[in-house]
Amino acid sequence: MTGPKNLESRTKHIRETWAKRCNKVLYMSSVETDFPTVKLNVSEGRENLYWKTIRAFQYIHQHHLDEADWFLKADDDTFVVIENLRFTLSTYDPEKPLYLGRRFTPFISQGYMSGGAGYVLSKEALRRFVEGFDTGKCTHFSNIEDMALGKCMETMKVEPADSRDVKGRQTFHPFPPDHYLVRQPPRPRPWYLLYEHYPPVEGPGCCSDFVVSFHYIHAVEMYVLEYLTHHLRPYGYKYRFNPDEKTEFKTTTNST
Repeated sequence: MTGPKNLESRTKHIRETWAKRCNKVLYMSSVETDFPTVKLNVSEGRENLYWKTIRAFQYIHQHHLDEADWFLKADDDTFVVIENLRFTLSTYDPEKPLYLGRRFTPFISQGYMSGGAGYVLSKEALRRFVEGFDTGKCTHFSNIEDMALGKCMETMKVEPADSRDVKGRQTFHPFPPDHYLVRQPPRPRPWYLLYEHYPPVEGPGCCSDFVVSFHYIHAVEMYVLEYLTHHLRPYGYKYRFNPDEKTEFKTTTNST
């Protein structure tokens, strides 16, 4: 998701970093440009973000449904490690109604996925989302994009799948790394920890070795994270986990 004012300051830096590793990238905006961006029939502004999200998924459903199994929505200040996203999704079946991200608890019975951290819809989830608006089962009842989409997911019986790693560590993050990695003295918890569906952890144990995303990442930080995730390696380090081991599709999404 982007807009005409952000193409130079934000979006081009995504194009030069993590977007190169996607199978397909669509830059959704309110105007068509040779960047290229897709013109959606929406106005810019945070109050229109859910309309933009609805129109974007409708456009993808109409023009690109058979080109992918999973569909990631990300903001133009979100950094994504695509290889880790593919690994996180590898044990789930895209023909089941699932969506994944950083699961928040309030407002919706089954919770919803943080918009800033990015979230992923399976092919079947995308079908049901579009069906929800075609049939009137889902409506634009709120400007709060992630929560409103979560309500539609619940209405259309799309399950929130668990995106944590095998140690229960989070992979999707709605804030930059320093919000999680640095231990904090006792204090009232900030809202984003109060919203957590799973018990929050601060300090080094907060985050998976296979982190998928961080949000509120500025242009320069995109290149820093690109270097740290894809180039920096300690000499002689042998990784302790083989991600290429064959696994079966998960058949349940029960949380613990």
